Amino acid sequence: MLLSTILILVLGLATLIVGGEVLVKGASKLALRFNVSSLVVGLTVVAFGTSAPELLVSLNSALKGAPDFALGNVIGSNISNLALVLGTAALFGFIPIKKDSARRDWPVTLGSSVLLYIFAYNGMISNLEGTILVILLVIYLGSLLYTTRKEQIKLDVEEPDKLEKWGIVKDIFQVSLGIVCLYFGADWFIGGAEEIAVDLGVSQRVIGLTVLALGTSLPELFTSVIAARKGETDLALGNLLGSNIFNVLSIIGITSIIKPLSVNMDMLHTDFPWMIGITILILPLMVFRKRLGTPSGIILIGSYLVYVFFLLK
Repeated sequence: MLLSTILILVLGLATLIVGGEVLVKGASKLALRFNVSSLVVGLTVVAFGTSAPELLVSLNSALKGAPDFALGNVIGSNISNLALVLGTAALFGFIPIKKDSARRDWPVTLGSSVLLYIFAYNGMISNLEGTILVILLVIYLGSLLYTTRKEQIKLDVEEPDKLEKWGIVKDIFQVSLGIVCLYFGADWFIGGAEEIAVDLGVSQRVIGLTVLALGTSLPELFTSVIAARKGETDLALGNLLGSNIFNVLSIIGITSIIKPLSVNMDMLHTDFPWMIGITILILPLMVFRKRLGTPSGIILIGSYLVYVFFLLK
């Protein structure tokens, strides 16, 4: 019984990852065909597309009456991004510290995490608070667009083949397939997680903060490790900080607009402070070192293991 449940969970996760990839490719090419600049596509379509698996998981959880999955997915993912994923990448290769990461992305990451904690403090994240988070996301994206355009930064966006006969049809098919995969993947993933929680007698909070969070962080983990092994780590820290910002402002924001989220008090008093604490821990590593290497990786992974120990205890 447990084995079949785990298979459903893995199938759901694989479908989510494939759906996100296909959606990003189709949507970005479709936008470029309609003369939307690659800069805008990279900062909006690609950014939202890569967050689509987490969004569908959180939204599906909220609508099914499992808010601990919805919040646990985001909080656990943010903790694993900066502790496990960044720490693992630092063990495989040096990660240089970009000025933008320290001056812009880190303060926004910390600020959004603290704001979410303030919103959650009364035990509920309301429609209004979700709207505020989404408005802040729009402001953040606007500042990114201004900065990247001013500094003439080019984003890695796959260009469509203008001569391909069935190009638009193919792009629309990819977008449709991506949406279908995300829908069913999220459903299977959440269903499997719920059954595992029941079978093992573990709380939804723990499953959300570990299984769901690690599952939706796997793409970032694989990408960061591969990039570190190849020495292509320039964007690793900025991407992970950006992912955490998106997780809070877009995923929690959009989910709570559609359905207000009730907050588990254990999560509020334990997991929120861990998320904020690990974000703060990144600052001295950035300030006192020009790059993150093995010592930083050991500190970050050690922090994650300590967190998981207390969570499971």
